Amino acid sequence: MTIVRHELKQGRIAFLIWTGVLTLMLVVCIVIFPDMKSQMAGMNDMLASMGAVSEAFGMDKLDFSTLIGYYVTECGNVLGLGGALFAAMIASLMLSKEEGGRTAEFLLAHPVSRVRIITEKLFAVVIEITAMNLIIYLISMVSIMAIGEAVPWKEFNLVHLAYYILQLELAGICYGISAFIRKGGLGIGLGVGVIMYFLNIVSNLTDSAKGLKYITPFSYCEGADIVNIGALTGKYLAVGVIWAVVGIIAAYICYSRKDIR
Repeated sequence: MTIVRHELKQGRIAFLIWTGVLTLMLVVCIVIFPDMKSQMAGMNDMLASMGAVSEAFGMDKLDFSTLIGYYVTECGNVLGLGGALFAAMIASLMLSKEEGGRTAEFLLAHPVSRVRIITEKLFAVVIEITAMNLIIYLISMVSIMAIGEAVPWKEFNLVHLAYYILQLELAGICYGISAFIRKGGLGIGLGVGVIMYFLNIVSNLTDSAKGLKYITPFSYCEGADIVNIGALTGKYLAVGVIWAVVGIIAAYICYSRKDIR
């Protein structure tokens, strides 16, 4: 597992920064909830009547005066977009950086197969994403308890599970992309994350764009649906898993045969 340890050590600064920033933003959102609670009670009707904007973010289906309604909207957007960008970034750089940084010759000169390189680098991506989500989950839970609110365990767990799976899906897709490119992986990864986020917004605005929900992983992370249904949307989740698997398989096939400079 030498490559795994090397990748974790090399990426520790980015991991600490992203995890620290996302955690801080979530804690701030949670801490200000008691002050916002009384104000949000009178804003429900106004937020629900904003037409397309309300539908795009699911604000017409939630009660913002409750902790979970507030959490899935405010904290969900932070964790969703921020976590997606982090996962896409590290996955899209994982294979492409060897050629972009001109370290491929050094790596491939060692007695390790390309399959092992791909596998260990993939493990490093999964470990970083898992560690970040565990830290955020625990600190968010403690923060909710600290402000004197009861943790809505079912919805709370489902929301964090949904965004964890979302990050793994985007990582799988971007990992596949990283095997095809030689440099510029960072911009591509961040672009994929942002595009997926806005595709979900577009799919909420009009019925003619509902098919986009089978493309974007944000479709099964809708906070309003999770709260109202009490479960993740299985059909979108299944398609998302397929996209991730396809990306990973593509990485193995392409990188194993690639003429690496």
